[in-house]
Amino acid sequence: MQQSVESLVRLLETYRGRDKVIRTFCYGSQLVGGALTQKAAADASSQRLGKSLLLFSAQLSHCRTVLRLFDDLSMLAYSHSYGLGASEEDAGVRWISVLTNVADQLYYPCEHIAWAADAELIKVRSDKWWLFSTVLWGTSLLLGILRSFRVLLLLRKKLKKHRRGEGGSRCLLSKFIFFKISLTFMLSILSSMADLSNAVHWMPPGFLWAGRFPSWLVGLLGSTSSLIGLIQMNTSSSELSGSTALSSQSGGDAN
Repeated sequence: MQQSVESLVRLLETYRGRDKVIRTFCYGSQLVGGALTQKAAADASSQRLGKSLLLFSAQLSHCRTVLRLFDDLSMLAYSHSYGLGASEEDAGVRWISVLTNVADQLYYPCEHIAWAADAELIKVRSDKWWLFSTVLWGTSLLLGILRSFRVLLLLRKKLKKHRRGEGGSRCLLSKFIFFKISLTFMLSILSSMADLSNAVHWMPPGFLWAGRFPSWLVGLLGSTSSLIGLIQMNTSSSELSGSTALSSQSGGDAN
């Protein structure tokens, strides 16, 4: 119990960790609040609690939007350090990563303009800017999914090469490492697919399933993605270093 509390405290001391915790509470509140308000047989107190949780979720979402006002420079520094991905061995991973960085970089100013318009700091309509930011977010998620699948394919090829030149014990070790890294990427794919489903839901009506999700389903998908993010953040440093070392040999790791 004490170790769990210490891990949570360490998580809250970092900006990224705090954001993931806020995100988890945001979508968790939407999940419970949406379920309570949708119950036809729910009593008046449950309905009030559900509406309060949905309002709480909206405020946490707004909080995250404000905090992201300061993310442009860190994203720019990352994009600049990655450049055109000269260190990547695989051209597919390289260009998918570059396009992902471009989408992520453009996302922030679009969201800032939409936020400023809603806050009446500038006199423009926020609708189209929220749409631009959602499209860029969805594009980034889709590219991230493609990148993870590409890296998994490269890792699979690498494992086959090891099988030809290694004995029994080393081959088993390679399989175990491949399984652990594959699990990490599969969780990333699941997380991105959950977020991508919500991104489509927030598109204009008429596009695929846009606007058709009830609040509890949006909360469920977001909670799934958030919990996976927390699990990945709590992965031990030794596992992370092992994953990075092996995946970099195959052309990169998941975002």
